[in-house]
Amino acid sequence: MLQQTFAIVKPDGVARGLIGEVLIRIERNQLKIKALKLIHMTQSQVQGFYAVHKERPFFSSLCAFMSSGPCVVMILEGENAIARWREMMGATNYKDAAAGTIRRDFATDIEKNVVHGSDAPETAAFETGYFFNALERV
Repeated sequence: MLQQTFAIVKPDGVARGLIGEVLIRIERNQLKIKALKLIHMTQSQVQGFYAVHKERPFFSSLCAFMSSGPCVVMILEGENAIARWREMMGATNYKDAAAGTIRRDFATDIEKNVVHGSDAPETAAFETGYFFNALERV
């Protein structure tokens, strides 16, 4: 099933010069990059994006981290794109991630795990719409 998903190279990945490595892995895994931009979210924008987690104990630190520097937001497309991108990323806790995944290879802690990806079609639709207007979606 052809579908789209949303992806982020988080501030730690951008700061460490990993944008190119992530893009290469995406393209090598036959996912198409349909939209891409470099942004620097404000605290308020991050809080809106991660509102689903507002009651979680990690919400404040997550918002501080995600607004600490620029990140790359993307729309990816391909067969079973959501599951494939999540497999490429690896487990949220990089210590549990499979060998060869982005998080296993590059994460430095559970929060600074380089990438984010949607977990379901509904989430992908919300996240894509949060960052990209109709003219930016190819």
